[in-house]
Amino acid sequence: MNLEPLEPQTLLADLAFPEGPRWREGWLYFSDMHSNRLMRVNEGGASEELARFPHMSSGIGWTPDGFMLVVSMKDRMLMMQDGLQFAPQADLSGVAEFHCNDMVVDSRGRAYVGNFGFDLDGGEKPKATGLIMVTPEGVVRRVAEDVWFPNGHVITPDGRTLIVAETFAARLTSFEIAEDGSLSNREVFAPLGENVYPDGICLDAEGAIWVACATEECLRRVRKGGEVATTIPLPGRKSFACMLGGDDRQTLFICTAKHSHPEKTRAERAGRIETVRVDVPGAGLP
Repeated sequence: MNLEPLEPQTLLADLAFPEGPRWREGWLYFSDMHSNRLMRVNEGGASEELARFPHMSSGIGWTPDGFMLVVSMKDRMLMMQDGLQFAPQADLSGVAEFHCNDMVVDSRGRAYVGNFGFDLDGGEKPKATGLIMVTPEGVVRRVAEDVWFPNGHVITPDGRTLIVAETFAARLTSFEIAEDGSLSNREVFAPLGENVYPDGICLDAEGAIWVACATEECLRRVRKGGEVATTIPLPGRKSFACMLGGDDRQTLFICTAKHSHPEKTRAERAGRIETVRVDVPGAGLP
């Protein structure tokens, strides 16, 4: 375990609620979810708005031929970049019980998408839901059931294992990916402890996972089985997503905010993209 605390530095401030970070070709792409913006920022801090999503955007990925995919949350759509605009790739409303959220896209262009499963902001009691897969042709099907608020996703470098953060089960869960994209052989990758609600995640070259936590003021690096190898304190704010990027994949980008309440985050604009250098580079997807 690291004895010297890592101290993140602010790369970009004045955001509402940054989520879904993805590193690609010198830029960190992310959704400023509660301000309905898709954005990107480079390591020098230069940023730009790429698009607006009236139903809020979340997960981001790319097809093998380089087209960007974005999850449109409230209307439960998977959108694909079409020139300077985004057009529907797949309608998920028939298989998602509530808002869609995070996503990972595999090397074949199959998108794995989570959804809330219940009205979180409305105070509804948590319910299990399913993981959704969308093929490159736009075919939609559920590939796992009884998942408690599937959130951040990663795929191991060999493309054979999907790991998902189950927010309301306080655990990371792994699945084997079959040739047709189906999921099987479900296992608990890491239990995280009572009241530890994992959000976004990213994988490193040692097989450990950085886990953002929506309920505590820190970010953790967790090994298989649940051992916490590193903790990054985040006093006064919480982590909601993370991504290993930069040219060497050793810059850890952290999406932080004081909380996740949509109206308050829009008014406060206390969201930030923060960075810290780490010893072990990122691996796998995204």
